Amino acid sequence: MAYGKYNGVNLDIGHFTAAGYDAVAFIKEHHAKITNLHIKDRKKDHGPNVAVWGTGDTPMKEVLQLLKKEKYPFPANLELEYPVPEGSDIIAEAKKCLAYVKSCLA
Repeated sequence: MAYGKYNGVNLDIGHFTAAGYDAVAFIKEHHAKITNLHIKDRKKDHGPNVAVWGTGDTPMKEVLQLLKKEKYPFPANLELEYPVPEGSDIIAEAKKCLAYVKSCLA
């Protein structure tokens, strides 16, 4: 980020957590350089994406509450990266993810 004022971060909080880092602390420290976030839930230690958001290790609620509180100007994009379960479809799963995000912001 220090190479130039136009370098920024596209932060994926799921991958960041899976790699053992603290997304909340990073956002607090580097929010001015973040251009956008990818929101998804993963397990630590390079674990898998989880289909039921809120059951992984990614601090999704804490991140979303921080974004709400601080009113950071960058967007947060839902990233549905887990396999769609049998009997469901991508639209139904996206609605579940959005519902979880909304519940975190209530």
